[in-house]
Amino acid sequence: MSLTGKVLIAQGGGPTAVINQTLVGVIQEARKYDQITKVYGAVNGVEGIVKEEFLDLTQETTHNLEQVALCPSSALFSTRIKPDKEFCQKIFKVLAVHDIRYFFYIGGNDSADTVRIVSEEAKLANYDMVCIHIPKTIDNDLRENDHTPGYGSAARFVVQAFKGINLDVKALPGIYIGVVMGRDAGFLTAASGLAQEFNDDGPHLIYLPERPFHMNQFVEDVKEVYAKYGRCIIAVSEGIRGEDGQLLVASLKKDLEIDPHGNVSLSGTGAVGEALVAELKKHISGRIRCDTFGYLQRSFFECVSDVDRNEAREVGERAVQFAVWGGKNGSVTIERTGNYSVDYHLTELSRVARLAKSMPDEFINEKGNHITDDFRLYCRPLLGSGVRGTAKLRAPRVPKLLSKE
Repeated sequence: MSLTGKVLIAQGGGPTAVINQTLVGVIQEARKYDQITKVYGAVNGVEGIVKEEFLDLTQETTHNLEQVALCPSSALFSTRIKPDKEFCQKIFKVLAVHDIRYFFYIGGNDSADTVRIVSEEAKLANYDMVCIHIPKTIDNDLRENDHTPGYGSAARFVVQAFKGINLDVKALPGIYIGVVMGRDAGFLTAASGLAQEFNDDGPHLIYLPERPFHMNQFVEDVKEVYAKYGRCIIAVSEGIRGEDGQLLVASLKKDLEIDPHGNVSLSGTGAVGEALVAELKKHISGRIRCDTFGYLQRSFFECVSDVDRNEAREVGERAVQFAVWGGKNGSVTIERTGNYSVDYHLTELSRVARLAKSMPDEFINEKGNHITDDFRLYCRPLLGSGVRGTAKLRAPRVPKLLSKE
């Protein structure tokens, strides 16, 4: 028999373009069941829980929820706090006093760990509660998942951005470096490779955290492409590391900001791109420019994958169904079936919490400076429909009359 009581939903970590689809999926599905007495939302994630900052989402209209679902970023707002055991004990105390019997936390692997600890506290206190982690991250690095909600839309943005960059640099040739989010996994940077349509299209080079970055080899790679095409477009993950495993940015800049998880803050600096430009200018003359995408790729309003949007909604709905019908703690995971469809499973929290997934070897070329067709086949369905192609003029050149060159 299912538990009777309230639902609490929270959102954690970096926003995505479709995280509110998941939020609304949970709310709408939860409001179908008689045993769920109220649906609450925690403002600012786990911080809001300990402060009892709740919204009564039971009173939201269906129309307004659907409007919120179409908006990127976290409607409940978020937090970067990484709760320890003591903090999780405070969370559980609040949940118990409010008669929360279903706890849903939408987030990455650290959020999964929070759900794991809270579920253990409930068990120790003999308090009947179901705790479910729901996946989201543009990094696409959650274990046990073929891919994660948020990734497809961010990847779509990266693809379309590099399509535009490619056309720009074709018009005014030079060298361009785009630095894309990705601390430990290169999935998002790798998506840039799907911008290539013609043989000479960029990005011509792609560098990922999964392979050691060698500055000398980088310079030689760029020289080779530049000599061949008269231009070179490069996609670089912000998390590229040297052979010693140290982040490139850490060797370039002092007084780096450290986030609550103990990680060097990467997105607030253009140090990686600037350093690569400075090095190339020592060896190559011409226009050399860089951009750091930063937050742009996370919540871009008009660049949402329909596949990503639909799966983000479904993963929220299935989370409630697993909780109400199954009554077990866990993390909802996405499995790819066929070409292309997905199924959802409830996986043990310990198999997802705190763990990160990297790009498989078969997705990266032998030289470690581009992607393979296996990755293209993996990523293309996640971009959704309606990704516009590019075109180029095919008219023949007119013979020269004054010059024989």
